[in-house]
Amino acid sequence: MNAKHVFKLSSDEARRPLPGKVLLVQKDTESLTHVLLKLFGYVLFYDPRLQIEGRLPMDSIAYEPDLLLLDYELRPKLWVECGECSLNKLDKLAVKAHEAALWVIRRSPADAERLRQQMRRGGLRENRYGLLALDEAMLAEVAGLVSGRDALHWYGGGLEAGQMQFDFNGLWFEAPLTVLRW
Repeated sequence: MNAKHVFKLSSDEARRPLPGKVLLVQKDTESLTHVLLKLFGYVLFYDPRLQIEGRLPMDSIAYEPDLLLLDYELRPKLWVECGECSLNKLDKLAVKAHEAALWVIRRSPADAERLRQQMRRGGLRENRYGLLALDEAMLAEVAGLVSGRDALHWYGGGLEAGQMQFDFNGLWFEAPLTVLRW
């Protein structure tokens, strides 16, 4: 059975004017951690046109992204996978969505490094992927606070800063972000 999570969003950053709320549906096959990876990915890569589990207007790509940003010609500009995804899928995305920035968000730096090692051994194209790792302890603590109707207030941070600062359900968090490239 699917679970619905409504997150009230707000932001102190002028360049990140988050919408008032976002609804994430946790499918039977998804963990709460996967839902939170999508939430943080949405906030970190925020753009007014960023879609959660967006649909592609073309049949040439058989995959569905966790987060998708289309350009004005409806081609993928940003494709974000959250959590586990196969090397085969990543390899095909590099070809099929050749103009898109491809990112994978993982729950810990060790998890992201393992993926990078697998990408190296699997012969995936270099200089094509971004790997973003969250802090595993922070993610576990936030998961323990999720109640179904939650509030996240963003104070600052991002990929360039290598950290994020936010309030989740009244608790302050300041957590590192690890960015790896492959």
